[in-house]
Amino acid sequence: MTELVEHHTILAVVVGSRAYGLAGPESDHDRRGVYAAPTRSFWTLDKPPTHLDGPLDEQFSWELERFCVLALQANPTVLEVLWSPLVEHVTADGRELLDLRAAFLSHRVAETYGGYARDQLKRVDDKRRKTGLSNHKQAMHMIRLLIAGAHVLRTGDILVDVGPLRDRLLAVRHGEIPWPAVTAWAQTLLEDLARAADRSTLPARPNRLSIDQLLLRVRERGLQ
Repeated sequence: MTELVEHHTILAVVVGSRAYGLAGPESDHDRRGVYAAPTRSFWTLDKPPTHLDGPLDEQFSWELERFCVLALQANPTVLEVLWSPLVEHVTADGRELLDLRAAFLSHRVAETYGGYARDQLKRVDDKRRKTGLSNHKQAMHMIRLLIAGAHVLRTGDILVDVGPLRDRLLAVRHGEIPWPAVTAWAQTLLEDLARAADRSTLPARPNRLSIDQLLLRVRERGLQ
């Protein structure tokens, strides 16, 4: 199945620490992509896979339809792909997907970004209570998600590069900030997220029709 990634990828980007502006010399290249399976491959009993790992290390790709479903649900991990500043490969179909990226956004990002961050905070707190240890990397990404969530609600753009906050975020990751200060920062950001949600001009629902039309165009071209 790797030929789907190798020959039918329409968008390939780097995410993770390198896209966030938080990379060190030994940071991984976290690659994410979108492939458009040939239309005829859907006409048999065995459908193309909705996602694939590889073939490179730390590489993960979604089939276009699955990617669109997750993006319409305001999945933060998926939305970051559309705003990554590190684009490694893009076709005409991929460019059309990028041009329509705002159609995926809705007020639901307040729920998903806040929910993901709260879940990570709970996981870290639970581990601290059980073991006395903290997952500082997880805590850093919880903070990053809260910052990004408020940003998209205010601007309509997904914040990927958090380089201006690099020193403070890496201090969280390295355990250099006391845990009470981390949780206090998180609480402040949760309150900021709520204020941003109250004032956001993002639509209540994403533009599903535009994404349906995009998918139809890609499938029609996939018959050639």
